[in-house]
Amino acid sequence: MSAERLSMRKIREVLRLKWSLGLSNRAIGRSCGIGHTVVTEYLKRAKRAGLGWPLPSEMDNVQLEKLLFPPAISLPSSERPQPDWVKVHQDLKGKGVTLSLLWEEYKAASPEGFQYSWFCEVYREWASKVDVVMRQEHRQGRSCSWTTPGRRYR
Repeated sequence: MSAERLSMRKIREVLRLKWSLGLSNRAIGRSCGIGHTVVTEYLKRAKRAGLGWPLPSEMDNVQLEKLLFPPAISLPSSERPQPDWVKVHQDLKGKGVTLSLLWEEYKAASPEGFQYSWFCEVYREWASKVDVVMRQEHRQGRSCSWTTPGRRYR
């Protein structure tokens, strides 16, 4: 989504075209001169705010803007929930598991948590301090992995 917000008039038009006329996001984008991904983003915001069509007649643009763009959560870092880095590290060993997927799970469990860039940075810092150890058990009388049973190498 672009850094500059659409005017409230245009946002109302996006909502009307979608919910009143049932147009596709691409058709709405062409009609309003914006990208279909921008249309999708504003529709998601409206859904999260619990809006429907028609909008209440007493709702002015200021109220609509407060619903669509609520203020960001401003918790100090010390009060935000920390992920369990050991669990994250173990989960990353699974097939198809990525840091992005684990961050999405973390954010779903604690919406006031940290953002993705912080999550990746702190995990990499934590992982760099983990001691890499490969324990091998050697039993007496057993052959090494590079020898073939029954053959002798000189």
